[in-house]
Amino acid sequence: MATNKIQTGIRFEPELLYKISHVTKENKRSLNAQLEYLAQNCVKEFEAANGSIPVDEEKLYKK
Repeated sequence: MATNKIQTGIRFEPELLYKISHVTKENKRSLNAQLEYLAQNCVKEFEAANGSIPVDEEKLYKK
């Protein structure tokens, strides 16, 4: 399955990874889907408090 999503690496303390994995199972999501959901909510909250974050399309898709 093709995707336009960027793959990243992320490091967690073992206890935090254990706990987020528990939340993930309770929400019936993959770890990746749960982290993406949390990141989207974080951005929505930030933008609600601080205004929209402009996206520079040229920099975003620069290779």
